[in-house]
Parts: sequence; structure tokens; C-alpha cells
Amino acid sequence: MTPRRAVVIGSGPNGLVAAIELARAGLAVEVHEAEDEPGGGVRSTELTLPGFIHDVCSGIHPLAVASPALRDLDVEWVHPAAPAAHPLEDGDAVVLERSLEETAEQLGSDGPAYRRLIEPFVGAWSELSELRFWRGARSLGPAPLWAALAAARPLLERRFHLDRTRAFVAGHAAHSMLPLERRPSAGFAVALLTMGHTVGWPFPRGGAQRIADALVARLLELGGELHTGSSVEELPRAEIVLADVAPRELVRIARRRLPERYARALLRYRHGPGAFKVDWALSAPIPWRAAGVARAGTVHLGASLAEIAESERSAWTGALTERPFVLLAQQGRFDATRGQTAWAYAHVPHGSSVDIADRIEAQVERFAPGFRDVVLARHAMGPPELEAHNRNLVGGDLNNGAMDLGQLLFRPARRPLPYRTPLSGVYLCSAATPPGGGVHGLCGYAAAKLALRDFGLSRAAATTACP
Repeated sequence: MTPRRAVVIGSGPNGLVAAIELARAGLAVEVHEAEDEPGGGVRSTELTLPGFIHDVCSGIHPLAVASPALRDLDVEWVHPAAPAAHPLEDGDAVVLERSLEETAEQLGSDGPAYRRLIEPFVGAWSELSELRFWRGARSLGPAPLWAALAAARPLLERRFHLDRTRAFVAGHAAHSMLPLERRPSAGFAVALLTMGHTVGWPFPRGGAQRIADALVARLLELGGELHTGSSVEELPRAEIVLADVAPRELVRIARRRLPERYARALLRYRHGPGAFKVDWALSAPIPWRAAGVARAGTVHLGASLAEIAESERSAWTGALTERPFVLLAQQGRFDATRGQTAWAYAHVPHGSSVDIADRIEAQVERFAPGFRDVVLARHAMGPPELEAHNRNLVGGDLNNGAMDLGQLLFRPARRPLPYRTPLSGVYLCSAATPPGGGVHGLCGYAAAKLALRDFGLSRAAATTACP
């Protein structure tokens, strides 16, 4: 059967990318979004005061500019002078510069070890960014690959001797939302540092919503349809259905049509810690003690490897630390169209309802004395609020599933292979499939390509880059 109609459930980046890929192959495509606005994790609105534009969820987008699925979007990218910075207790800071050499120079005697860790990945970036993973892996060699699959804490303690280096790299590893003693948390640090040196950590001028708007515009140009405020309560009748939803949501809308073993596997899918997020409207930029931090779009707040590791471990064990590791973005410092805004979040136990806004602000004040004096208004969202905003953020889990080795490649179940479900023509394309969380669209891209191949559509259509 040659399919003529496809339905995509969910309008996050993965859903929109999948819809564009199917529309480019000539299918009549409908996208159904339960919320009134498209975008999933890339939405922007006035959360605090009129005129202050905040990113509701995702705010910094190295994966988007690196992804072949999101190239050539009509988005103006803002590149801060430095991708990221890590202030330290002594008033100094380590700044992630675009230059590998300039970054290594800040690390003193650890500089050579930092270069040995990151330089192979920078050299292989052209292959990796084009998804030629096997070529990239061959050019890397076994030692860098093993480092990327390692647990961060033992790797950092073995390779680096200075506290500043360990804290700096640990802050990047903490993006994994894994305990730093668990594999492959080191790989997240390697990936983010590599992207800092190759593509930067930019964000869209005007707000993350511009990514969704650009994808929607491309879909409509191709003749696709978008229906917002359109909640899907059962699997649509169409030759191809791609679901940008959490595994448990697929079980719900399938209404017992899934084989029992597969449904049980989806319901066993493990979610990681949640996030507690705070947005601020500010009267002035954040007054960082270390001057170099003002050059960075993203700031990691955790004084040491031990402090960061304790914070990430506590989020998994169900505890709450008084000094959470905080990931902060100060987009308003570099993008006047938003007003003077900043957001930050910390990892908390899955589904936690505890308000930790004061603890997050205390961490900012610790490295930026006088911060509270420039706060005009704040808006807080814990795991329950995040999940209410986006059903895919189960328990506040930003990655739509724990990304440890057990679920990194085999998401959401070991059989059938990722993206396919046991139902003919029904595919899963959310971040619960490889390569997982982040704004890159690759889950939708891969699922759509597989669906086209399964139905025997032309190889050219099935492999055309999107958009």
C-alpha cells in the first residue's frame, strides 16, 4: 500500500520535523497539538511582567544549530561572547570559550589533559554532526569512546588534579540528569564541551518559540496542516501515525490495541529526576562577582565536583540539598527584544512538589552578590507544573526518560527496534526514542525516514534532509 495520509501527534520539535519529512515525501500530513500553541518544549511567553519574554522550557540550543534536521530554519541565532561559564567560590571563573586553546589555558596544569579529552571529538565533529557515527567513531579511536561512555566523577578524579577543572567539567556532565557516578554522564560533558568549541551555545533572538514558528511555517509551505487545541484520545485512522508522546501516553491512546508485552514494557519505562525552574524579570543584568561570567549565555552554579555530585545524587535518591546545582541562562543580557530576563533550574526528585525557588536564588546570590536587588518579579514551575504544561515532561523529567546506558540506545523498549511499534504504520518519535532529550528533532527525523522506508517510498524522499 502506498500511503497518502499521515497524522503526527504532538507539535514539539520532533513531531514537527517528522511532519515536514513526511510532507516532503508527498503525503497529506496533519499535526494535532493538545495545547493552544505549538512547540512543546520550545515555547516563549510573558511569564512575569508585560514586555518580558521568557522561554517556558528549553532556552539554550547548541543541539539545534548542530542538528542536520534543523538546518536552514528562518531563525536569527544569538551567540554570546562565550558559550558558558562556571564561577568559583574564590571569585574567579572558568569560561568555556569557542577556542579550545583559550579554554585549556585557564586550567593550568590540567590544560593538556583537557585537550587530550576534548580535541579528538572536535576533530571528528564534521563526521559526528552529519550523523556519520561509524566514521566518526573510527577516527576517534577506542580511548575517547570509552571516556565518553564513562561515569563523570571517577573520570574527572582520575584525569584532572585541580578543583577548578573538575568543577568546570562536572557542571557540563550534570546536564545528563544522572548521578555523576553513573555511566555515561561523562559523555554529556564531552558532547557539550565539543559543541561549545565547534558550533557554540546560541539561542533564538526573540525567544525559543521562534524555532517552533519556523518549523510550522515550513510545514505549512509544504501543504501540511496544524491543529492546536486538538487533544488526541485514540490512535487516528491513517496509513502512517507518528506519535511525539511519552511511552505511557502511547499506551493510553492506543486503548488496548498494543500487544500486552509491549504495553507492559512501555509502562516500565524509567523516568529520571524532575526540574524546578525559575524565571526572573530583572531591572539590570545579574551582577556576577567574576567579570568573565557576564560574557557567557549559560552559567553553571556549583562550587566543586563534590557539591555538584551531591546535588545530582540527591535528586535520584529523593532527597533535597540545600545547595542545588543550578543551570542558569541569561538571554536578556544579549537579546534586548526579550527585556532583561534570566531563567534557571535545578534537578529535584521525580514529581517533587517542594518549592526550592529560594534555594536557587541563594545559589545565584552566592556568586552574584546583590542579585536579589535587581529582581523585579519571578515565576516558578516545579515538576507538577512542567508536566501540566507538557505531558511529555513526566514528573518534570526534561529528557523524557532516564538517559543511562540501560535506556540510552534502547528507548523505549528493546523490541521492536526504536521508533517502530508492533502496530503497522504506528511509530513513536518523541525524546523517548534515540538519541533522547534535547532540541534537535532527530527522533522525529529518524522515525519519519524509517516510516517512509517501511512503506517503500523513494529512497530520495526518505533521505532528504529536513527541513
